[in-house]
Amino acid sequence: MAKLILITHQKGGVGKSTLVFNLAQNISGNAKVAILDMDLQGSLSQLREYISSIDILPYRESIQNIPDLDYDFIFIDTPPYLSNHLSELINIADLILIPTKAGILDLFAIRSTIDLIKQENRLAETMIVLNIIKANTTLTLDILIEIEEYDIKIANTHISDLVAFTRSVLVGGVTSDKNAQKQLDELTKELLNHLL
Repeated sequence: MAKLILITHQKGGVGKSTLVFNLAQNISGNAKVAILDMDLQGSLSQLREYISSIDILPYRESIQNIPDLDYDFIFIDTPPYLSNHLSELINIADLILIPTKAGILDLFAIRSTIDLIKQENRLAETMIVLNIIKANTTLTLDILIEIEEYDIKIANTHISDLVAFTRSVLVGGVTSDKNAQKQLDELTKELLNHLL
């Protein structure tokens, strides 16, 4: 049975799709991995003809059979708005990742996502990931202090605002940038430790 990793946040621009791609790519060398693109924009679905290491599945109307698909891990990319399927996805996910930037508006926006997860009693399966983090700023620490009030696990690994991550979708990953690869490896370990 596939392990389902849901990546969600009710705000656009927090790097959900790029994080989904990089985590899936990072695990794909040792496991059978798929990405389910639930975002109607279909950004990741457009990569299907260029990526061979990951199966990219387009949006599906029925999500009940997702855990039974023949994969070790399925990453689910969600749209930046409340969809009819989000509660259902939260309930079937083995891990829910909430990527967020270290910004004031991102901090305000994360509350609606957390409230939805709380309604479904899935906070224990949830992890916040600070993503697209600017170097040398005290704002990251300020935001960390604020999100600690939600009593949700916060990933120890922060993903920096590196060109390697932005470019990764075009070049098939971040392996050419040691700093980006190290961050991705550390976040992947945290994710796997939570799941296995």
